[in-house]
Amino acid sequence: MNVPFFLARRIRHAPIASFSATVTKVGIASIAIGLGVMIIAFAVLFGFKQTIAQKVFLFGAHLQVSKFSLNRSYEGSPLPLHTKVYDQAAGIPGVRHIQAVAMKAGILKAPDELAGVVLKGVGTDYDWSMLQESLVAGRVPDFSKDTAYSTGVLLSKKIADQLRLETGSHVIMYFLGGETNAPRPRKLTVSGIYETGLEEFDNTVLMGDIRMIQRLNNWGADTVASYEIFVKDFDKLDDTYRQVMNVITPDMRISKVTDNYRALFDWMLMIDTNTAVFLVLILFVASFNMVSVLLVLMMERTPMIGLLKAFGGTNGLLRRMFLYVGLNMVVWGLVLGNVIGIGLCWLQDTFRIIPLDPKNYYMSYVPIVWNWPFILVLNIGTVLVIAAVLWLPTFVINRIQPIKALVFKA
Repeated sequence: MNVPFFLARRIRHAPIASFSATVTKVGIASIAIGLGVMIIAFAVLFGFKQTIAQKVFLFGAHLQVSKFSLNRSYEGSPLPLHTKVYDQAAGIPGVRHIQAVAMKAGILKAPDELAGVVLKGVGTDYDWSMLQESLVAGRVPDFSKDTAYSTGVLLSKKIADQLRLETGSHVIMYFLGGETNAPRPRKLTVSGIYETGLEEFDNTVLMGDIRMIQRLNNWGADTVASYEIFVKDFDKLDDTYRQVMNVITPDMRISKVTDNYRALFDWMLMIDTNTAVFLVLILFVASFNMVSVLLVLMMERTPMIGLLKAFGGTNGLLRRMFLYVGLNMVVWGLVLGNVIGIGLCWLQDTFRIIPLDPKNYYMSYVPIVWNWPFILVLNIGTVLVIAAVLWLPTFVINRIQPIKALVFKA
């Protein structure tokens, strides 16, 4: 028979009204609240990071390949569509998708308002899946029709509100350039409206047909401004960057989204640091609470410890007994903590109970990301850390003398 486990079970089954039962409940509650808070906090932190990163990827992609030149305007220099990096992208390790784009600045003119914007031209190879989540009205334009070019555009809610436009509205966009440098108007139709919450994009970017930009720039159908590349694993962005570097020609340059939007990604890196600090603090508080609870239990059971020592119980046996008591509280705390944390996260993810101001947080509600491997690691880490810490108070047993403990009982 496992004597320490048997004795620990007797301690755990103390009467409900006893002091031991009350202290045990406090220990279980401290673990449950600590773990629940950690699960919620990390689900929200990961949600913020993923949501903001996905919004940046809508217009920045993971990697961007363009013509090497001194031109720093929105439009960029002409680049052949069919190059080794574009045609063989599927064979480059780490690359998930590649798409050709072109950009051109202009002025949108509504009856009463003007707005300076940048038209981002895309083709049939463009991946609309990420943008669908930010679509608030209408639909994405259809560029697959065999016409000169489509006049449908996708613009931000901010621009639409500024110019008082809605889906189906017509608006004139003036482009500058060409041989005469005279304004060249194009009548566009609003197919859809998006909202990312990132002012850098919402203030300026329209999505339209790349064939329109090719026509305006006197480019052929096989000429674009840049390639946007999406990687399979963002954590291996640098590895994929080097793989693409080996394929591009000397007259091309490649840039990473983490360099183009360094401020945002530095902010997200700071969140990772804060996350580590937060984890350490929560585990420290939970461990301290468990040590305190176990010390109180041992003080209450001092006569019992003295009696067991008088009957030949060793210090090691008694330490294991109280360790089992502590681990039992940890297990119950983990169960309740997971129910609390995962349950509240599910409510927020399903019903979006807590809203946010998009102007300040780039999103309209608190996002939740279900990172199950991390939740599992969080549970295992909590058990290991607290189990290691629980050995410390049990060494107090070594200093308890049976004669004094029995006298204390009297």
